[in-house]
Amino acid sequence: MKKKLVVLSGAGISAESGIQTFRDSDGLWEGHNVMEVATPEGFRKNPALVLDFYNKRRQQLLTVKPNEAHYILADLEKYFDIQIITQNVDDLHERAGSSNVLHLHGELLKVRSTQNPNYVLDWKNDLLESDKDEKGFALRPHIVWFGEEVPALDEAVYLTTQANLFLVVGTSLQVYPAAGLVDFVPPQTPIYYIDPKPIKIPNLRNELIVFAENASKGMQLLKDKLTQ
Repeated sequence: MKKKLVVLSGAGISAESGIQTFRDSDGLWEGHNVMEVATPEGFRKNPALVLDFYNKRRQQLLTVKPNEAHYILADLEKYFDIQIITQNVDDLHERAGSSNVLHLHGELLKVRSTQNPNYVLDWKNDLLESDKDEKGFALRPHIVWFGEEVPALDEAVYLTTQANLFLVVGTSLQVYPAAGLVDFVPPQTPIYYIDPKPIKIPNLRNELIVFAENASKGMQLLKDKLTQ
């Protein structure tokens, strides 16, 4: 039986594909104040701006490809039972061939009804204010905005508690509640941490193996270590 490798991935794994979806140090996201484009209040105040923002992100996503880090992670399914928990809203893990991906913060290539959160559609075109669900309610990006609950969090916590190995890649462990998942890793489970500028993880009781590299280089080193 394969060991269970649970992965928490963030923006750093997609950055090498050209997706700059993380916020800059000044709090701007692609030049926008996050409160304007990533909150329910921002959407109510100016839906056209928010839709245009995500339409541009969606168009960009369709022009990029998975990078080596994504492919190595998919390839590791030969050796491990892998479950990816990602903070990313792109589909690059899936395109690289990963089978089990849980999106904590939603998905850019999906939209949902503003009234029924279970009414979700695959969506690759621009989303317009005139687009409605089957009952005539407006559609919105299928994204978890600041101030909204993270529906997949309970499942993510459960998966984390089942890990024989745990990997953190491409996330600075600054965004909660996702960053808190490391607290649920079983004490006997080693944590592998890939980040060019790794931070100290407070109150960690697990063995920690750090690769201070970008995602692709770090993933190759990790694969070599785990499969030798």
